[in-house]
Amino acid sequence: MKILNYGSLNIDKVYRVPHFVREGETLSSLNYSEYCGGKGLNQSMALSRAGADVYHAGKIGPDGAFLLTELQKNGVHTEFIERDGTVTGHAIIQVTDAGENSILLFGGANKEIGHHHIDHVLSRFEAGDLLVLQNEIKDLDIIIEKGYKKGMFIALNPSPMTEPLLQLDLSKITYLIVNEVEGERLTGQKAPEKILASLRGEFPLLKVVLTLGKQGVIYQSEIETVKQKSFQVDVIDTTAAGDTFLGYFLSGIFNDMKTVDALRIASKAASIAVSRKGAASSIPHLYEVEWNH
Repeated sequence: MKILNYGSLNIDKVYRVPHFVREGETLSSLNYSEYCGGKGLNQSMALSRAGADVYHAGKIGPDGAFLLTELQKNGVHTEFIERDGTVTGHAIIQVTDAGENSILLFGGANKEIGHHHIDHVLSRFEAGDLLVLQNEIKDLDIIIEKGYKKGMFIALNPSPMTEPLLQLDLSKITYLIVNEVEGERLTGQKAPEKILASLRGEFPLLKVVLTLGKQGVIYQSEIETVKQKSFQVDVIDTTAAGDTFLGYFLSGIFNDMKTVDALRIASKAASIAVSRKGAASSIPHLYEVEWNH
């Protein structure tokens, strides 16, 4: 079985500022840094660091070559990443000394993926392979439909939540990995038990992973309900915590771990990630998680 992550590739452009830029103001930045980013890239990093053999599909512009280098250094296959986009997707992030941030996103090449590329990539995968998706690229519905017809398992993390996501046919999804806010948008319910009941009532075969932050996570399928408490740590930066959890959970499940064990190691990995600064750089390697397990 192979894992394909069809997802976003972003450059995080981080400016340290004394305060957020106000309307009509010109402000000098105190510092500037560039980092690998995008939910797709983060999740591929997490899958690979968790021990999975993962292929990433997506698109970058001429300014995104270092993203490929970082993925390759982390063992991710990059042959399905197109490099002829106009400009790589990016985030312009203002960070104040108080730790507050303000983010402006631009989809760039992530939004330029064509149907020919989708067909080419999916032709290299088979029934029983795993397709991982987020909501930072275009034509999510088409990718889901084509993957489903091939008989692939599909794991969807509906983030960021947008109106078109509410129209997706979740009966074609195998694993839905959502937080409380996303769950409420999908169902109109606030209580975790009601979110699960609504999703599972409408889509009986759906396996739902509902993450609850400090309250842990609940997994529910047609055959079992499993709860996992969060590991208490000093939180430094929650960026990429959800992506870390997803990568470790799916890697565990598709390496024949029991659900309870996959949830535990994923929760432990996420707790390590939040105790570090950064996005992709905060994702732990498997040996670190096992040592702390």
